[in-house]
Amino acid sequence: MGQLIVTDKDKCNLSYTCVRVCPAKAIKIADKYAQILPDRCIGCGQCVTMCAQQAIQYRSDIEIVKSLIGQNDKVAAICDPAISGEFTDVADYRKFVAMIREIGFDIVTEMSFAVDLVAYKYKDLVDSFQGKHYITTKCPPVVSYIEKQEPELVENLAPIVPPYIAMAKIIHKRYGDDVKIVYLTACTAAKDEKKQFYHTDGHIDGVLTFVELRQLFAQKGITEKTVEFSEFDPPLGRKGGLFPISHGLFQAVDINQGLLEGDIIITEGRTNFLQSIKEFKQENQLNQHLDLFYCKGCIQGPGTSQGGKKFTRRSQVIKYVNKRMKAIDAYQWRLDIEEFKTLDLNRNFKSKDIRLPIPSKEQIDAVLADMGKSKQEDQLGCGACGYPSCREFAVAHLQGLTDYEQCYTFSIKKLRSYVNKVNASNEKYRKTQEALVISEEKARVEEKLAREAAETTTAMLNKLRAGVVIVDEGLNVIEANERFVEMIGDDAREIAEVVPGLKGAELKSLVDFHKVFASVLQSGQDVLERDVEFANSIINVSVFTIKRHEIVGGIIRDLITPEVRKEEVIKRARDVIKENLETVQQIAFLLGESASKTEKTLNSIIEAQQLGEKHGSGK
Repeated sequence: MGQLIVTDKDKCNLSYTCVRVCPAKAIKIADKYAQILPDRCIGCGQCVTMCAQQAIQYRSDIEIVKSLIGQNDKVAAICDPAISGEFTDVADYRKFVAMIREIGFDIVTEMSFAVDLVAYKYKDLVDSFQGKHYITTKCPPVVSYIEKQEPELVENLAPIVPPYIAMAKIIHKRYGDDVKIVYLTACTAAKDEKKQFYHTDGHIDGVLTFVELRQLFAQKGITEKTVEFSEFDPPLGRKGGLFPISHGLFQAVDINQGLLEGDIIITEGRTNFLQSIKEFKQENQLNQHLDLFYCKGCIQGPGTSQGGKKFTRRSQVIKYVNKRMKAIDAYQWRLDIEEFKTLDLNRNFKSKDIRLPIPSKEQIDAVLADMGKSKQEDQLGCGACGYPSCREFAVAHLQGLTDYEQCYTFSIKKLRSYVNKVNASNEKYRKTQEALVISEEKARVEEKLAREAAETTTAMLNKLRAGVVIVDEGLNVIEANERFVEMIGDDAREIAEVVPGLKGAELKSLVDFHKVFASVLQSGQDVLERDVEFANSIINVSVFTIKRHEIVGGIIRDLITPEVRKEEVIKRARDVIKENLETVQQIAFLLGESASKTEKTLNSIIEAQQLGEKHGSGK
């Protein structure tokens, strides 16, 4: 069947966004791309939705569904109620029901009836409270996370099947056990969770996300204009249609949780989910049941179309349920509830503890020291690596999930070490300068070589994906790469067309964070990893000394869409220094002095030498 979520290494640009959003440490950076660790993955799909390069994808069941439809057995579709929020472009729900039938499904049902049935089970659990608090198990990523990452809470998982499995049980009871079932949903984790029910009366044969469903419509040329109205097959649900919205499950049985009398905490979204679990397992912190969605409700699940508006989808679901409530036969609904309330909706859970060992403080401190982060103030973390703090990054490194190159500040410091070597070479250059002025011709040759080297460096800087700018003590630009010009806007581009590299331009007229450069020039103290707002974006600025109180360099990086490949920057710096140290020395000199200053200095040295010779001959 294959791994649920995989990465296309050719598309991965190592932005680390996936690492940042993964709650299960299920992503490892290796071989220069982000690798999904299937045993740790909980199938939440956040890495899929957050990857701007679309390098991460979930497993498709389209071919499985086509195969099922091509067989002789009847095939039923279970529609997650979130479908009304997904297909906001379809005027009437009866149209997308008909479109689903047109694919080849013999039976098209809605999960809302199963939600009604399951909600009564939860109501019984709450009403018969005997001191034990439960966590709802309607959301597959929530269950998977607790089994793998919080195994001590497995006993607190409500022993109730998710609604789509309950609906599968209903279909098998009413339409026959040989009916094949496909679940249409916003959830990617259900693709793997269904395997736990293979040998039960709730077995499901395939799971299609709404995105995959749209792909099937497109492949078969099905639109709302090509079909007539069609209704869902019974049994039909009532308020269970609110399931995709936070609090919708308990709304189905009219449990309205007020702030004073309520005993259920209802929340959604990755951050709230993790925080609620953290507090729930702390004794006497949360003495309430938890009703959780890992996503921001099913209406925002990873299997929905990108760019959907949460509150528009929410209002569509509510509008749909209101419309359905007016049309549904309440008497028939009660008969259906009576018919199916004896179904076994219980389930069991087991610990799958895959927590990684926590390194000792000594081990963590050793890694931080290797990274040059021994001081507490250096361990706050910029978040660019995907981890919230340097200490957590060090833990992940010891657990085999990261390498040092993933740390942006480590790479910057490594780059700075090369710059320091260039600065150190200035002293050696000054000692050899007398040899360069033996003849004016030789000086011209050396100047020409230096100019060529400077052009090479400019070309190299323009290859970098981070903005680079070097300024003198008056905040006048000595050198800037093309990425820096692009980042600061149209005015800079116009200047660069006239003056390449913005040479001589005033930094304070170009950017509003010039004070960072002024501060480093004045204090001589580097400023690293400072986040500032600029042009409706958040950028990360590192300013370091090239020549104390005279020249500083800045590296500017867009934190929202990280693009810099640090390996390439380090490799280029290493290659330039190793292959042509003399050229680097000249470049450092050229960065510190303009061409006119160079000529003036050389002439003054020649005159001083000639004057010394006259005095020497006088003796």
